[in-house]
Amino acid sequence: MTDDHKAIEEANASFYRAFEALDLRAMEDVWSHGEHVQCVHPGWPLLTGWESVRASWEAIFANTQEMSFTLTHVRAAGAGDLAWVTCTENILSETDGRVGVTSILATNLFERNPDREGGGWRMVHHHASHVLSRAAS
Repeated sequence: MTDDHKAIEEANASFYRAFEALDLRAMEDVWSHGEHVQCVHPGWPLLTGWESVRASWEAIFANTQEMSFTLTHVRAAGAGDLAWVTCTENILSETDGRVGVTSILATNLFERNPDREGGGWRMVHHHASHVLSRAAS
């Protein structure tokens, strides 16, 4: 495993740690803050630009009491200054007093940020959608 591959996996893990902790400040550190960032939460429209993406996390965190992830089928890859991780998010959550369990397919896209300490990776796109049925084998 290359150093880049390890760094990509760590950037992805940082995203899920921030999400589980419902920590807006940690989530801000995970993301790039440009107008080019985008996010699709399940059932939401495409959000474009850091301010819209940040506002979505603020709303989610304000209305969620607990969030726990078990990631499966995690695959990380990259080329140059772009990297992506695909996975299944198996989520246990509590929102407005209701406990839910669901599986979400996610794609997380990262760009290398040369200004970040160690040339680290920042998220530029998160796309999550519900699993409607199992794929044929």
